[in-house]
Amino acid sequence: MPTLPEIALALALAWGAGIRVYAVLFLVGLAGRTGWIDLPGDLSTLAHPLVLGASGFMLAAEFLADKVPWIDSIWDAVHTFIRIPAGAALVALLFSDSPGAFAAAAAILGGAVAAGTHFAKAGARSSINLSPEPISNWTASFAEDALVPAGLWLAIAHPVAFLALLGAGTIAAMLMLRWIWGGLKAIAARLR
Repeated sequence: MPTLPEIALALALAWGAGIRVYAVLFLVGLAGRTGWIDLPGDLSTLAHPLVLGASGFMLAAEFLADKVPWIDSIWDAVHTFIRIPAGAALVALLFSDSPGAFAAAAAILGGAVAAGTHFAKAGARSSINLSPEPISNWTASFAEDALVPAGLWLAIAHPVAFLALLGAGTIAAMLMLRWIWGGLKAIAARLR
C-alpha cells in the first residue's frame, strides 16, 4: 500500500506533466542527481546525465514556445500526445517496485490526472490567446513556469497541503469548464 507522501508525489508528477512535462522531468532528475531527494522506484532514470540533457533542452524549447501567443496553443495541441502518456509513465516509474497490476492501475490514474491538467491548461491558454494583447499570455506562462516547481516542492515537503490544493484546483478547473469550452469554440471558429 502506498504511503501518503508517495501518493502526493505520484499526483504531483502527473499533474505537473500535464502543465510542463519537461520541467517535471528536468527538476525531478536534477533533484535526484544533486541528492536533494532519493528518487523512488525507477525515477532515478531521470537523474542520468543524458536524460537531464534531453529534458533540459526541451525545457528551454518549451519555455520559449510558451511565451508566443498561438505558438503555445500549437505546442499544447502537439503535446496532448506527449504530456498524457508522460504523466502515466512517470507514475509507473514511481511505482515500478510495486506489483504489476498496482503499477498499471496507478499509471492509468496518472494518465487521467495528466489529461485533466493538460486539457484545463490548454483550454485556458487558448481562451487567453483570444485577448489581443500579449501580457495576459505571458503572465499565464510565467505563472505556469513557477507553479510546477512549487507544486513539486509542496508535494515532497508538505504532501497533505499539496493534496488539499490539488483538490481545490480540480474543483476550480471543473467550474471553469464553460469558460474553457467557449474559448475552444472561438478558436475553432477563427480557424474555419
